[in-house]
Amino acid sequence: MTRVLFVCLGNICRSPIAEGIAKSIVKEQNLDLIIDSAGTSQRYENEVPCPYSIKVAKLHDIDISRLRARRVSRQDQTTFDYIIAMDAPIKEKLEALGFSNVDLLGNFSNYNGANVPDPYFFDDFEGLEEVYIMIEDCVKDFIVQKGLSL
Repeated sequence: MTRVLFVCLGNICRSPIAEGIAKSIVKEQNLDLIIDSAGTSQRYENEVPCPYSIKVAKLHDIDISRLRARRVSRQDQTTFDYIIAMDAPIKEKLEALGFSNVDLLGNFSNYNGANVPDPYFFDDFEGLEEVYIMIEDCVKDFIVQKGLSL
């Protein structure tokens, strides 16, 4: 069974969206994947995703409201086959912690290594749909490129 971990800073915005999208694909395609998400910060541990992330996911029929933030652990390096960072600073932080199997989500689809913008810093809901679409495109392409789909 293949295991995939999506990582952002607080695990309340981008990585829960990626987790929700990936779990939806796993369910739709009956794939043999374990999906999880985490953050590099412990600031939001055990909190639900931010309201904007819950809202945009719900608009796409994905419920992430039951997810709880957790901090990435050293054990995750050996537990997960793929660790996918939402931006270059997160990838660098994970690599500094000794993670070697880290890729950037923006390396998939047609985003040419772009960072997924952090909606935590948005003033309102505007712009979050574009973030969602970017995450969805990249997650789908990741699953295809890695040969994880049916």
